[in-house]
Amino acid sequence: MIQRIQSIFLLLASGSFFSQFALPFASSDKTGETILQDGIFNIHDNIALLILCCLGGILALAVIFLFRNRPLQIRLSYVVASVALALMGFAYYLFFVGEKAAFEAANASQGVGMYLPILGIVLAILAARFTRKDENLVKSMDRLR
Repeated sequence: MIQRIQSIFLLLASGSFFSQFALPFASSDKTGETILQDGIFNIHDNIALLILCCLGGILALAVIFLFRNRPLQIRLSYVVASVALALMGFAYYLFFVGEKAAFEAANASQGVGMYLPILGIVLAILAARFTRKDENLVKSMDRLR
């Protein structure tokens, strides 16, 4: 199998999505009427965050098994990066702008979960890059036959 490193990158990207279930976006010692009602802002506080997180993780796992169709794998890797970008953007929006500005109201501190979508973006783009390298290698070998 030619594409071992892409599979590792996609597996790690999927792990960054699924680790959102355990790691919060933010936490606070105060509770209020915002998304920090329980003192923790995680993906369970909004259904859209939950859907984006599950979609990105499942899609990243599914892309691993598309090794026979490398152009589709490249495109879907970019879709995984886009889902991670949407997850990050929506989480930042909810935390800093929406929900009555939860960040200012509760003096909350950001958690590791805010930065995991960035890791997912980087890993998905790296997977697409190395898949493209493999595709170019296979095309060059076909020319030599």
